Order: sequence, then C-alpha cells, then structure tokens
Amino acid sequence: MPKRIMQGVVVSDANDKTVVVRVERRVRHPLYKKFIRLSKKIHAHDPENSCKAGETIRVIECPPVSKLKRWEVIREAD
Repeated sequence: MPKRIMQGVVVSDANDKTVVVRVERRVRHPLYKKFIRLSKKIHAHDPENSCKAGETIRVIECPPVSKLKRWEVIREAD
C-alpha cells in the first residue's frame, strides 16, 4: 500500500522536533453542490526543527513516532 503524501501550512512549531500542519481539502456538498473547504490539523515529525510557522510543506505517512505523530516532514530538492 503506498504512503500518502499531503501538503499543508505549518500552524505551530513551538514543540521540539514537532510541527502542527493544517491540511485542507475541497469537498462537494451532497445537497447544495457547492465546494466547501474541510481542514484537519496533523502533528508531523521534524527532526531538524527547520520548519517555521506559515510555511507550506509536504508530509508523508510513517510508523508512529509518538502518541500523536504519524507523519514526517519531507524535504524535496527545489
């Protein structure tokens, strides 16, 4: 099974080696047929503490690192 990759905005970087990322997705309302934005906050592992609040980053699924962290920050060559 492939690992999911999501893109989101860093909301908080206060914790050590952890960032909180808000991931948004657009869903069509079943009755009104309008697109609405749903968001979810996920905790991601950031071993170098390199992400700052407001940045757009990508995260990938990983085995559990702690109670809340199931995602890891990935850095890609730009």
